Amino acid sequence: MKKNSFVKIITGIVILAAAVASIAWVLKHNKAKNKAKTDVVAQAAGDVSVKTGTVENLALDLDFAVNGNFAPWAQMDFAAESSGRVVKLLADEGTYVKVGQTLAIVDAGVLNVDLESAQTVLDNAVRDQQRFENAFKTGGVTQQQLDQARLAVENAKARVAQSKIRVGDANVHATINGVVNKRYVEPGAYVTPGSKLFELVDVSKLKLAVTVSEGQVAQLKIGDTVQVKVSVFPDKNYRGRVTFIAAKADASLNFPVEIELASNPGNQLRAGMYGTAVFRFGNQTKSLVVPRTAFAGSVSSNQVFVVGSDNVARIRKVIAGRIMGDKVQILEGVNEGETVIISGQINLVDGSKVALIK
Repeated sequence: MKKNSFVKIITGIVILAAAVASIAWVLKHNKAKNKAKTDVVAQAAGDVSVKTGTVENLALDLDFAVNGNFAPWAQMDFAAESSGRVVKLLADEGTYVKVGQTLAIVDAGVLNVDLESAQTVLDNAVRDQQRFENAFKTGGVTQQQLDQARLAVENAKARVAQSKIRVGDANVHATINGVVNKRYVEPGAYVTPGSKLFELVDVSKLKLAVTVSEGQVAQLKIGDTVQVKVSVFPDKNYRGRVTFIAAKADASLNFPVEIELASNPGNQLRAGMYGTAVFRFGNQTKSLVVPRTAFAGSVSSNQVFVVGSDNVARIRKVIAGRIMGDKVQILEGVNEGETVIISGQINLVDGSKVALIK
């Protein structure tokens, strides 16, 4: 029994020693691995991890398309110029009218009375002038009295002319060719100066009203030919011409542009329809571009970080051009093939050592 107990004790001691030796070896091995990792971290502690891109020389795609709505070539509201009752309406909604055509007849009784009164005054003034001229020949009146009589005739003529204009203005006449889009009155209605009577639109021509960005407007000029697509007629192509480019941007910093359609066969297109203007530019030359994310801060900062063969980041002043999606044109400041940092700039200063991330 004693011999067996001794053997067990020896065996336990051996097993314990082996376990201690194994643990010691593992600890030593782990220490070596940790030291190696620590040495690597210490070596890279001063480097900033970044991603990079390349300055490319690409042909810029300047073509673009913008949406808008068709507007009539001309639109005008007609209002009453004198008070009176509408005696007759000579145009209804949808009626095509021409310049000078009477749209409505307004009772101008008071104006007619005024015209008759003015005519009576003129007739009397003419008779007085004749008497003064005969009397002047015999010395019955002075030159001054004759001049006053002649002046009275001229004043009376002017009053008659004014009265005739007011009588003529009582009736409403079209001043543009077009279609009556709205009629605001009914026969028998009493109108006063300024009362709206008709809305006329000239759709013999149409113009597409669109807005373009700052970069796009720089490519346009009056007279440019534009392809126009219409959503309700997807199989048809129309041609237009740029007739107006705003000199000032609107509140959204876009520039209004108007495009006149060359033709509108069968008057199929109507004001208010939805259309797309397609601007195409030929002979598009190459230009240097960088990823949009290369800019430190924003594109307006005009600063990028360039990395050389020594893996040192240097800040570079550039001049940015057009923005085209995820690319930005560079007019000055970098060369083709140079490496720019596109991620990690927030941790950089000029002269920072960088570690490139694949």
